Amino acid sequence: MEILSVAEMRALERTADAHGLSYAQMMQNAGQGAAQIIRQRLEAWGIQRPRILVLVGPGNNGGDGLVCATALAHAGLTVQCYLLKPRPEDDPVYLAARAAGLFVADAQNDMRLRVLHQMLSHANVIVDALLGTGVSRPIEGDLRAILREVSRRRRAPDLPPCKLVALDGVTGMNYDTGELDPAAVPADLTIAFHAPKRGHYCFPAAQACGELIVASIGIQPDTVAGWRTDSAFPEVQLADEALVRERLPTRQRDAHKGTFGRVLVVGGCREYLGAPALAARAAYRTGAGLVALAVPEFVRPSAAVACPEAIFVPLPDADAYLGPTSHPPIAQWLASEARDSAVLLGPGLGQAPATSAFLDALLTSLRAEADRLRGLVCDADALNLLAQLPEWWLRLPAQTVLTPHPGEMARLAQRSTADVQGDRIGCALRCAEAWGHVVVLKGAHTVIAAPDRRAIVLPFANPALATAGSGDVLAGCVAGLMAQGLAPFDAALCGAYLHGAAGERWRTAHGDAGLLAGELASLIPDVIHALKSRQ
Repeated sequence: MEILSVAEMRALERTADAHGLSYAQMMQNAGQGAAQIIRQRLEAWGIQRPRILVLVGPGNNGGDGLVCATALAHAGLTVQCYLLKPRPEDDPVYLAARAAGLFVADAQNDMRLRVLHQMLSHANVIVDALLGTGVSRPIEGDLRAILREVSRRRRAPDLPPCKLVALDGVTGMNYDTGELDPAAVPADLTIAFHAPKRGHYCFPAAQACGELIVASIGIQPDTVAGWRTDSAFPEVQLADEALVRERLPTRQRDAHKGTFGRVLVVGGCREYLGAPALAARAAYRTGAGLVALAVPEFVRPSAAVACPEAIFVPLPDADAYLGPTSHPPIAQWLASEARDSAVLLGPGLGQAPATSAFLDALLTSLRAEADRLRGLVCDADALNLLAQLPEWWLRLPAQTVLTPHPGEMARLAQRSTADVQGDRIGCALRCAEAWGHVVVLKGAHTVIAAPDRRAIVLPFANPALATAGSGDVLAGCVAGLMAQGLAPFDAALCGAYLHGAAGERWRTAHGDAGLLAGELASLIPDVIHALKSRQ
């Protein structure tokens, strides 16, 4: 499923109109599709006698709402409409609503919103069709007053509960960035037309969407083929099981451990003893044949206990941090083992001055072995150390996978964390293209972006994953799949998806708090098995 920006949706509608699907017909399809979905949800919500109030704005979103109201009335439901502004008397959708016998009031003729207050008190379903994708201005005036009354109705303790359905999105959301006006009222159900928009997967708007369902407006792919002619339009998709399943590596019955490649995990220090072992376990759990750890001697005993299946690259450092003397043994390992190996650099690495010098030397070796390596993943403090280097992206092998959280992304891009979070999809796309590397911008609805202007958004927003070591597991999953031969972007997509799906499996069983990263890694094989079993 595509995820579109506002500009992309407009371009797609223009193309559809040019090919014979008029804007008027798209509006009819949208409103009738929304009405059908609402009728289906009424039964699920247990609402026996629905009394529906449709809040109608002045633009196309309001037109969608009037069509929806008319379709619901024709189905025998009790429906009323409240208009932010009077519609033109010759507006076809307005005339159809009046012909259907709908009671219609408007804010301009409603002193102190008394009529609205009465309509709200009787409604048990409210449909928000006030503002659509084309408006992102601050909410004020009558619109703000209407939303305030809706919010009061939703919280009224002396009235029966009511459901709020948003057409395309809640009024007050920015459909590109997910910014949300303070006056916005969260919905129980959002019906997005044709495709979800970027803002549906960016917080805080994502939190206000409730359940998200997509309704067709009649645009068929074969009639709008080639609409994405503007180079400014990247390709953004929502990840699903099928997308991941078709990319997972196959497992031959006569395989041996060498068949599935090797992962070298470079990291660990006094403060972060467990991170390399967590990453190693995740790489094994995704199917890597062998995992080697290059960690300081101080870390090695605990890592051997946490992941006894791993082997170790002997390093001479007696210190608790990787330093320049650690580089020659790792370079030697790469020289002999790089051909079937992926490298994961960063889990628990720390930012000691000696480690910075070590990283500088190691990057040279990694570049020298780039043609033989199956790939490089940079995570955690490797990203923080890279951010301190001028033009750091030129020091990495092409198509390196970077796995930053928003703070690390801000340091890499020399922007504020607020800027990153304010446009997660756009930021990931721009940086991946500029740097020439695959970016996995972690967080709720993780974004995976490629240098060729492709991006995939994960459907997961799970607070249980906000726990120490979760990122080490994700990086290990990506490296493990890369070692098995997946291309960097595919490994990033599949690894991040498996990580998110494992978190969802844990949350279903235990709730949204208390997950340990080690438990997360242990769930990866179950997720892979479930995906493959549903073929």
